[in-house]
Order: sequence, then C-alpha cells, then structure tokens
Amino acid sequence: MPQPPSARPSSPTPLLSLTADTLVAADFRPRSRHRPPGPYRRLLSTPGARGFTIGNLMARLPMGMFSVSAVVMIAGEHGSYALAGAVTATGLAATAVVAPWTARLVDRHGQARVAMPATLVAALGSLALLLCVRYDAPAWTLFAAYAATATTPNTGGMARARWAHLLKGRKDAAGALHTANSFEQAADELCFMLGPVLAAFLCTTWFPEAGTLVGVVLLVTGMLVFTAQRSSEPPARPHPTAKAPFRVPGIPPLLAVCLATGGVFGAMEVVTIAFADAQGHRAAAGVVLGLQAAGSCVAGLLYGAMRLTGSAAHRLPWCVAAMTALLTLPLLAASLTGSLPLLALTLLVAGMATAPTMVTTMTLVQHRTPEGRLNEGMTLAVTGLLGGIAGGSAAGGWMVEHASPTAAYGVPVTAAAVALLLSLAASARDTAPGSRA
Repeated sequence: MPQPPSARPSSPTPLLSLTADTLVAADFRPRSRHRPPGPYRRLLSTPGARGFTIGNLMARLPMGMFSVSAVVMIAGEHGSYALAGAVTATGLAATAVVAPWTARLVDRHGQARVAMPATLVAALGSLALLLCVRYDAPAWTLFAAYAATATTPNTGGMARARWAHLLKGRKDAAGALHTANSFEQAADELCFMLGPVLAAFLCTTWFPEAGTLVGVVLLVTGMLVFTAQRSSEPPARPHPTAKAPFRVPGIPPLLAVCLATGGVFGAMEVVTIAFADAQGHRAAAGVVLGLQAAGSCVAGLLYGAMRLTGSAAHRLPWCVAAMTALLTLPLLAASLTGSLPLLALTLLVAGMATAPTMVTTMTLVQHRTPEGRLNEGMTLAVTGLLGGIAGGSAAGGWMVEHASPTAAYGVPVTAAAVALLLSLAASARDTAPGSRA
C-alpha cells in the first residue's frame, strides 16, 4: 500500500546536499594555526644574517680549543702546569694589548681588509708553538710563539657590530639587539662548550698537537667564509670623529668588571684540567668544562627570549651576585667530596649565571660606545676579559702547584667576588641622578 507523501522518507540527495551546505556554512574545514616566529627565528631571518653567522661560528670554535690544547700540549711535554698557565697567560696578555689596535683598524678599513691578514698571522703563531713543543725548543720560544697569536680578530665583536648595523632603524631595535647579544653570548658559550671537549679529545686520542692543528684549520676557514659576506659588513670609517671608547666615562668601570670576570674563566679552566688530571681523568677535563659552558649557553638563550624591564646598569650587579653565589658550589664539591662527576654537575649549575652577566655587560658597552667605533668598544670589553683570563690562568696554575687543585677553586670565587664589588660601585655611579644607564 503506497504511503502518503508526508510519510515517505525524503530522498538521500537533498539530505546530502543539505549536510554539505551546512558543513560549508559552518566552516568546519581544518585551519592551519601558525605560531608567530620566535625571537631567534626572527633574528636569523634578517637578510644576510645566516651567512656571516655560519662563518663566525666556525672561526669562533677554535677560541675554546687553543688554550686547552696549549695547556695539555705543554704540560704533557714539560710536566708543569705552572709553565703551561704562564704561556697561555702571556698570549692572552699580548692579545689584551694588540686586540684593540686590530679592532681600530677593522673599524677604519673594514672587516674583510683587516681580519683575514690578522688571522693568518695568528695561525702562523699557533703553528710555531706546535713546532716549538714538538721539537723541545727552549721555554722562551713557547712564550714568543703564543704571543704571536695576539693578532686573532675579535670574531664575536665583529659579529655584534654586524648585528648593530643590520638592526639599526628597526622599530624593535632595542629588543632585537638584546636578542642578538644573547644569541652571540650563547654562541660564545657553545664554542667554549664544544671547543674544550674537541681539543681534549684530539690531544688525548690522536696526538698532543692535534687540537692546535684542527683549531688553525677551523679558524682560517671560518674567517674566509665570514669575510666573504660583504652585504652585512658595517661600513668602514677611515676618519672617525667620535672619541675613543676608553675615554667615554661609562666604559672603564665596565672594563674593570670584565677584567675580574675574566679571572673566573681563566682560573676555572686551568684548575679543572689539573683537578681531572690529579684523578687520572685528564681526557674528561674537556667534558667537565663543556658542561659549565652548556649551562651558560642554555641560560643565555633563555635570557635573550625574556622581555626585560629596567636598565641594564641596574641588572648587572644582580647577575654578578648570582654568578658569585653559584661559583661556591664547585669549591664545595671539590673540597667536601673530591668527586669529578659531582664537580661537573656543580659547574653545569654555576655556568647558568655566566651568560646573563656577559649579555648585560656587552649591552651596556654597546649602548655607551660612540658610533663608528663599535668594534673597538666591543674588543676593549673582550680585552678586559682576556686580561682577566690571563691573570686567572696564572693564579690558578700557581695555586695548583703550591697548594692543590682543590684549594685552587677558591681563585674563581675570589675573582667573582671582586667583580661583584666593582659592579656595585659602577651601578651606584651609573644610576645616580644625571648619569647614563
């Protein structure tokens, strides 16, 4: 019996059509959710940034290799950490004198014209040191050869100068420059994390001179790649009109802080190598030092992604205070337990306050350096660090020889405490009414 029209089921076609229309009207199609790029992705998307960053990282990696390679090479041949520390201290002290002049030439004549010849001279100095150690030359030749490496350009300073040039004029220039400084500090720590590990591995697995040889190859190759990126190079200023950075009132107090902070790095390197060697694990020294740099690298990246308030001059003492407090952990670990794994863990934690201290310091240096002399200003800061590293290396080596590697961990703590006092004095001056922060 046929059903009445009202009772008949509706045909499937209108139902499907209605369903499709409803779905289209409701717009249930999946939508792609694109997160906005993070600060580091935005930074590296700057035209010309990636090219010079790759070359700079290659040229910067040997900076974490040369001193460790020299210490292992010299101490293994001559059996004296005091001699090894004195040789590396001499090279760093020579760099502290020569580097500002090299940086001034870079500002006046351009990075490509000056950096590459200076790199070749430094590479020859490293090779000369290798030959002197290899063929048992007199001790004075070690000092002379390592001093010749003082012409090594400040790769980190040149990279920071390029960032300042590329980011100039942007609406978010201040925030982007903070991120760039944090990125470069993390790159420094990455190189000082991988460099000692690679150097210790090469010197102990292959032959003592292998770390220096590989470092020379990386330095020359990386500088060739870096200087080939001409589009991001800051313009040369043959006749700068601004006063020298060292004569700017706010710069010398920062250089004093850098000097004391460098003492932390120099002492920690020599003392940790000696501590590991005393326990029969010299090859592990690079890994232990690398963990300290790893903590600093992670902290630097996190610090760069933060939106900070207040002046950098106000933040600096807090950063240095955190560094001083955390550096007591390796001293306690070495004194109370003598355990190398526990020491490595405490160095990882202690390193987390290093990068924020350096980023804040470099930011202040950039703000206060006159235009056209940025590379010179940044190099002066690095020169202060190198001078401190030289003193810290010598003091650490002396304490190892005349006391013990355990007692020598008091040297970096003392250097950090001095840096804290200097930063407090500088902050009090900078935050006074009428001063520049």
